[in-house]
Amino acid sequence: MSSITVDVHSPKGKKAGKAELPGEYFDVQTNVPLIHQVVVAQLAAARQGTHATKTRGEVRGGGSKPWRQKGTGRARHGSRRSPIWTGGGTVHGPQPRDYSQRTPKKMIAAALRGALSDRARDGQIFVVSEIVSGETPSTKQALATLAQLGELKKVLVVLDRFEEVAWLSLRNVPTIHVLAVDQINTYDVLVNDSVVFTSAALAAFTNRGVEAVATESEVADETAKQEPKAKKLADVPVKKSGKAEEKAEAPAAEVKDYGKDSYRGSEPPAGFDIKGNEDSMKFHTPESPWYSRTIAEVWFNSAEAAEAAGFVNVMEGKEKK
Repeated sequence: MSSITVDVHSPKGKKAGKAELPGEYFDVQTNVPLIHQVVVAQLAAARQGTHATKTRGEVRGGGSKPWRQKGTGRARHGSRRSPIWTGGGTVHGPQPRDYSQRTPKKMIAAALRGALSDRARDGQIFVVSEIVSGETPSTKQALATLAQLGELKKVLVVLDRFEEVAWLSLRNVPTIHVLAVDQINTYDVLVNDSVVFTSAALAAFTNRGVEAVATESEVADETAKQEPKAKKLADVPVKKSGKAEEKAEAPAAEVKDYGKDSYRGSEPPAGFDIKGNEDSMKFHTPESPWYSRTIAEVWFNSAEAAEAAGFVNVMEGKEKK
């Protein structure tokens, strides 16, 4: 990626200097399938989705049978609002729905960079110092400023939010589409043949940084910088009130001690062969059919010690049955 240098034109028809188009925005590889996906999603999101038709159950009328079932010589019918009747319901007609598609921000930004790069490689990115000189709106002067750039048919003009005179000068021209710099999008770049930035709009666009038109590498670097901060914040105790405080303090609960006849750990001493489960408060003896697959949280050296600690023999209810 390399920066592209273009001339800056003034309303008087003279060159007002040079402008640099950063390579990370105007000289990247164009991903056509990605651009297609983003544009389709943008156009789909613009659909209202309020279309609706009535089925035979929603059309007014048709409650009585048109004629009796037999004896008339005509085909049998049960309602005048059947789909085969004039004025009847519609079968499988459109219903209100949401057409919007979820598009990640990185994909939207990458598609915009690709579209701008395609226009820049074709020499269709222009920069003007300002559209109209002075404080009075003038459509004639604005068109003259754009005419010096060449024979432009469909033009996208990108302005800063504070260039009100230029907004008023170009708002009624049918072949020119005006956008604020924070509203520039892939579809409008592609649907117009040329893109014209004012110096203020170009400066605002290239200075938006990681937040708006971030490259993937910049986002990765920013994420790496934030990871140490996240680890530090994770070590800081958070004070909350009510139920939230109880949930936060739950993992720090003290381990209950069941006396000298109990043991915690994966390697119990000899004689500690009773497995206790603290969640169910039941214990398993070696005779239990679930003994081998039970993970012991507490070991006891006798069934009496387990019962004294409040645990119940898992086989107690089974034996009664």
